[in-house]
Amino acid sequence: MKKQFFIITLIAALTTMACSQNPANSQDTATPQTTKTDKDQLLEDIGEMLLVGFRGTTLGENNHIVRDITEYHVGSIILFEYDAPTGTRHRNISSPEQVKQLCHDLQKHAKGHLLIGIDQEGGNVTRLRVKDGFPKTLSAQASAEAGEKSVVENALVIAQELDEAGINLNFAPCVDVNTNPNCPIIGKLGRSFSSDPALVVKYARHWIDVQSKEGIVSCLKHFPGHGSASGDTHAGLVDVTKTWQESELEPYRKLIADGKVEMVMVAHVINRKLGDNLPASLSPMVVKEKLRNEMGFNGVVVTDDLAMGAIAKQYGLEEALKMAILAGCDMLCLSNNGSGTYDPELVPHAVEAIRQMVENGELSAEDIHTSAERIRALKKAHSIK
Repeated sequence: MKKQFFIITLIAALTTMACSQNPANSQDTATPQTTKTDKDQLLEDIGEMLLVGFRGTTLGENNHIVRDITEYHVGSIILFEYDAPTGTRHRNISSPEQVKQLCHDLQKHAKGHLLIGIDQEGGNVTRLRVKDGFPKTLSAQASAEAGEKSVVENALVIAQELDEAGINLNFAPCVDVNTNPNCPIIGKLGRSFSSDPALVVKYARHWIDVQSKEGIVSCLKHFPGHGSASGDTHAGLVDVTKTWQESELEPYRKLIADGKVEMVMVAHVINRKLGDNLPASLSPMVVKEKLRNEMGFNGVVVTDDLAMGAIAKQYGLEEALKMAILAGCDMLCLSNNGSGTYDPELVPHAVEAIRQMVENGELSAEDIHTSAERIRALKKAHSIK
């Protein structure tokens, strides 16, 4: 009996010991965590760098933008009212209620971390139109001509309508100096505050302050200055070497020195006075040397739309992406809204092209991560997480 009791006791002790060593029976043992690989991080970083356009006033079951956000980690969206490939209206915008629902649905799929941007300068450059139920706005020139109070009031109307719609990024104010009133894309459209750089700085400061108070990220454009151009980069290459003036940099110098500039858009103009014959958006001399090193800008640099004629007619998609990243741009604008065809597979193509260039040693994963982290820091500063 004693021997039998000893055996039973020994079996019970061994069973208890085995159970205590089994993670399934221990509350102190942590659940295994999935480790993010270098490849996973790279793909997330590439997606973060993309500013993407799409078709649709709703997300619908077959809208590829949902896939682009959830599978390809797209970090920013740009909305348009006009669809250039088809020449039709209401690409993304038909009413205040519709836009608000669209932005809500986009953020829901992205778990609330998207930058949703728009070109809402007022006047001729207006995506949220009066015809669709949005407030009337003035152009930069018209508001400036009416005085400082008008500039502030106009900026407030625009900032509040964006906030109400769920849009958190405005590609404005335009700080091009009106050196050529006949410039087809700036002066003739009333997009410049003034031919006096000091007034451009003064009024742009109001815009930045007003938009910031309403939770809207501001983006200065079009670096290093588009106001002297005689052509339109939407159509093709534009060279401002002979017409550009050093004073066109003053708004950037002064506003960056304020410490409030968070994003700068780089134009596709060629300006050999700054060192080379590349479009500014693809030029290390313009982005890295002038904007970063000389002016000390550490925020997000975004390209103008890579679907514009100045880029699309001269460079393939892969080459343009590579050159923009090497130039030092953080955010790559892929509007899918150029004069050519619409491509639902644009994002997968872009992501794979950049991934392969990293794998081949043509691009640096570290540089891509640095750019993605700048964008994440901007989002964090505005509680877009």
